[in-house]
Amino acid sequence: MAPKISPLAPARFPDLPVIGGVRFASAAAGVRYSGRTDVMLAVLDDAVVAGTFTRSATRSAAVRDCESKMAQTDSRPAAFLVNSGNSNAFTGRRGEEAVQAICHAASEALGLPAKRIFTSSTGVIGEPLPWEKVAQAVPALRDALDPNGIDAAAKAIMTTDTFPKGASAEVVLPGGTVRIAGIAKGSGMIAPDMATMLVYVFTDARLDQAELQAITSSACDRTFNRITVDSDTSTSDTLLVAATSASGVDVAGHPEFAQALEKVFLDLALQVVRDGEGAQKLVEVRITGAADETDAHLVGMAIANSPLVKTAVAGEDANWGRIVMAVGKSGAQADRDRLSIRFGDITVAKDGFRAPDYSEEAASAYMKRSELVIGVDLGLGSGEATVWTCDLTHGYIDINADYRS
Repeated sequence: MAPKISPLAPARFPDLPVIGGVRFASAAAGVRYSGRTDVMLAVLDDAVVAGTFTRSATRSAAVRDCESKMAQTDSRPAAFLVNSGNSNAFTGRRGEEAVQAICHAASEALGLPAKRIFTSSTGVIGEPLPWEKVAQAVPALRDALDPNGIDAAAKAIMTTDTFPKGASAEVVLPGGTVRIAGIAKGSGMIAPDMATMLVYVFTDARLDQAELQAITSSACDRTFNRITVDSDTSTSDTLLVAATSASGVDVAGHPEFAQALEKVFLDLALQVVRDGEGAQKLVEVRITGAADETDAHLVGMAIANSPLVKTAVAGEDANWGRIVMAVGKSGAQADRDRLSIRFGDITVAKDGFRAPDYSEEAASAYMKRSELVIGVDLGLGSGEATVWTCDLTHGYIDINADYRS
């Protein structure tokens, strides 16, 4: 049975621009699911590829293989081959052999070197990947490649997601228009470093691999590494960005491109939070006045990851004492008598004490909104950070208590 679509989901999948030099296909290989697509292929006619990955000590064979291929700096044809339903993580040598077998099959079918095949897997941990099903699907995927197939590709990489995720941007530069389009999956096991996410972003911009990697890493730190659903870091996190140069527009020296790419990252990252397992509310945590940005981030994540804070949000309880608790446990520098807390525009605590004009009624009414902002000012310096999370509901338990069943 298809999961009920998150109440925080966008009204519809966005209209994504066609990116020159990229074609997509999806197929139902039966890796784990029946009656739905579960493998997607993206073929790049000529591209440089950048990426960021989970740093989990138990990261999957596919992640390790992609990491080893990031040293390639020249622009050449490439392919992304992704399966859902099985993460091929904690599968030992068998997992490594499965990745090599899939890369070999794709290499043969697509006429590309195996070192230009970037694979990803997402789903259950610890079960051998039936790689033959993925490999056998490649010829049909090759024959179905379509520049307009990105929508279907977004659906094929979903696991517990309740909706496919896509985002795009266009940048008008002196040399012409540059387009960016991306898709992502993610719903649970979401925490920075990166999350149980698969993210694929494509652009027709022209730039070298080193610059693309620098922009990608920087944008990831301010977007995907600032979201959390449940504080659990996945074994499979993968973000790949491909630049095809099809527009002919050189973006070197144009910060507008980096800003647009980060905008796409943030859009996709927030869609992941909106699709947090069981989520009913989107929460933005804004930290100001920290000793430095590192401390601001520590405080923000302590609040966003706190089960007590997240369950209070789910219960629409204006329990700002739990915010105080989270600040105190964060490990960041804090001074009780300089601390202020806001729910939206409502100041609930100031200078280390309940605000003089605090209204429980107003705070409780605010908590009934589907999108909330929790603001904390530490009163110590200029450090700032914003992170995003969702509430923690019974729905999260229902989904994860029988995920393997």
